[in-house]
Parts: sequence; structure tokens; C-alpha cells
Amino acid sequence: MRKFLAVTALSTAAVLALAGCGGGTDPAPADGQPIEIDFWHGYTEADGKVLDDLVAEFNASQDDVVITPSTKPWATILDTVLPALTSKTGPQLLALPPENIPVYASQGALLPLDEWYDDADSGAGALNEQAVATGIVEGERFGAPLSFTPLTMIYNKTLFEEAGVEVPATWDEWVAAAKALTVDDDGDGTPEQYGLALADHASVGNGVWMSLFKSGGGDVVTPDGEVVVDSPENVATLSYWADAVRNDKISPAGLSGVDTDGLFSSGKAAMKLAGPWMASVSEGAGIDYGIAPIPAGPAGAAASALAVDLTVTSQASEQEQAAIAQFLTWFYQKDNMITWSLGSGWPPLTTDVAASDVAENPVVSALTDQSSLGVALLPGVIPSTDILTELDTATQKALAGDDPATLLAAAQSAMTATLAD
Repeated sequence: MRKFLAVTALSTAAVLALAGCGGGTDPAPADGQPIEIDFWHGYTEADGKVLDDLVAEFNASQDDVVITPSTKPWATILDTVLPALTSKTGPQLLALPPENIPVYASQGALLPLDEWYDDADSGAGALNEQAVATGIVEGERFGAPLSFTPLTMIYNKTLFEEAGVEVPATWDEWVAAAKALTVDDDGDGTPEQYGLALADHASVGNGVWMSLFKSGGGDVVTPDGEVVVDSPENVATLSYWADAVRNDKISPAGLSGVDTDGLFSSGKAAMKLAGPWMASVSEGAGIDYGIAPIPAGPAGAAASALAVDLTVTSQASEQEQAAIAQFLTWFYQKDNMITWSLGSGWPPLTTDVAASDVAENPVVSALTDQSSLGVALLPGVIPSTDILTELDTATQKALAGDDPATLLAAAQSAMTATLAD
């Protein structure tokens, strides 16, 4: 595993990282003017509006801090933030997908938030533990969760009712339901309707196979950088699902995450794993959908979570860090979490918000009940994209007919070499 805080073009800014993000410093400057914080995020839909509204409400709630949000496409943020920080024109507060946090932390672009987390009055103790884990790098907490939702199972209620099938709760029930919902009327070996749309590569949030492996009792890379993809548990999991796809034809092989969306929204698949946006996609397609937890494997149910974290950049001074800490404590208050969830469609980030608190939005309420199943995707792994590419290769080839044990052994070697670079 690469060591962090390496010397980079941002080394001057990285000197500021020594203090960390604290909650004890008074954010009010001596001249009486408020501390100004630039905040970049990539939420462009309803979630962006409610986030900006909450920031405006925070600004109005006190006189010491003014946060100015800027909405940019995620790709633009990732392309421009490092040069902006180098030239001192970047934000102090930054929303990041967690797979980018280890990379940016290694380049000295982010400050740890441990001091805020350790403050008994910060409110951090109420945060979902796995949501916090998305921002941990070599034991330091660089992210505070902004969105965290486990993959969920979306199913077509009409097709279930027609087939007389119950919503599955275990893998065996899942495969049995998928077989019952797979229809090949003309007997040509290619079903007109599939019980399941299972992505074997480029899956939603790259989390489908992480979820299946964890539910099967395995993992891919541990938080301390040990590659464990070639395990008996993972061989059993990959073999189980490859057999169901190849022999029982419950899903086409070769599907990407986008492909599964299309198959489900066209009514040609009865189930798929997805995020909360699939609810509106289904509604738009006229699908009467239901939401259920991912069925449990041999080790229980675990669903890789889609996430975005709040981070503090190396551009933040001590006073600015204190100002951001003040905002974080305010943001995670229960009423604000309810507002954020209902407005954004993401489940609450804190354990003090129950499904009944967000019952007016059935999707959010259902996802809130499933929040405890969420697990972080490859926390702390710098080259996570490369790791997921190797995983995609193994899963796609297995569902196409190659030997799962051989594929996972090859993935183990390739991932180990990647992390050793």
C-alpha cells in the first residue's frame, strides 16, 4: 500500500494538514468579519437544491461563518480541484466520492477530521459507522459522510403477482424466484423475460459483486491493503451465481449496470440491484416497483453503499477548519438530517433518524430500514479503480463460462501487484 502524505506539488499546502480539522478553535476572526468558506459539490438535481438550501439556512443561523456553495459536474471537480488548490484558488470544503479520498490524501490535498470526530460535542457519534468508514485512510478520518445508501433490490410487483412469487430473503429463494420469473415461451433458449438483471461488470457504484462477495463471507481488499479476493468463500460465491446465469439462464451474461437499468425499465427483467434513482426511472417507465433488502447469502446480507463524503482541503486555515467543524456539527443535527433525506432521496446519515421520521417518502423510508446493511466499498484503497477493473474481468469471464477459481487466482496476483506499485 502506498504511504500517505507523500511529497507532491501540493507540499506547501500540505503543511496545513498538521493541525487537522478541529472543533475547539473560535471561527470568528478578530476583525469581526465572518469566515468565508468555498464549498464545491456535484449534486445537480433535487439533492443539490436541498443541500444549497441547508447551507443558506446554516449561514442565516449564525454570524461567524458564510459558506458559498458552487455546483460543478463531478468530472469537472476531479479534473480541476488539485490544480486549483496548488494555485490557492480551490475550495476549503469539498464533496468527494470516497474512492478519490485515498488518492487526494496521499497527495496532501486533504486534512484529517479526527479532532472533530473526537470532540464529544460534535455529534459525530451518531453517524452511521460504515458511512464514516468510507473516508478512513490508514486509520485517519478524512471524510464526513454526505450521502450513503446501500444497494437495494428493485422488483416488478406486477410480474411477481402474475407468477405467484414471494419477495426473496435468501440467495436460494432469490435464484428460485428468478427461475420462476424467467420466461422462454418459444423454447429457443433465449428468454423473453428474465427473472434477474445481474450486472457482471461496470455495475452500479461498482458495488454489485462487492455486495455478493461480502454476503458470501468473502472480501476483495481489506482496509489495511491485504488482497483477499482469492478465497474459498469467493470461489463459492462466484461459482453459485455463474451457475445460475449459465445453467438456469436467470439473467443474460455480459450486462453492465446501465444494461440492467434498461432491461428492468423495459419490463424484461423482474429484479435488479440498484440505487434510489431507480425508483423514479421505474415510475417514468410505468413499472409498478417494490423495494426490498438485498437477499442474504451464507454470511448474511451486506450491500455495498453508494457514497459521497465531505472533506476539508489543505487550503483551509485553522480558523476555516474550525468554521467547517461548526457547520458539520450543525448539519448532522436530527432535523437537518430529516430535511436532507426527504429532499435528496438519500437515507439519513445518523442513527437517531428512524424510518418513521421520513415516512412521507416511501423510498427513503425503505432505504432507512436497510441502512444497517450498508458496507463501505474498498475503504482506504488508493488504486480502487484498478482493483475494480480486475474484479470486473473475473466476474464477467466467470459468467461467460470461464473457471471461477482460476479467474480469482489471477485477480489475486494482479491486485497484489497493483497495490505493491
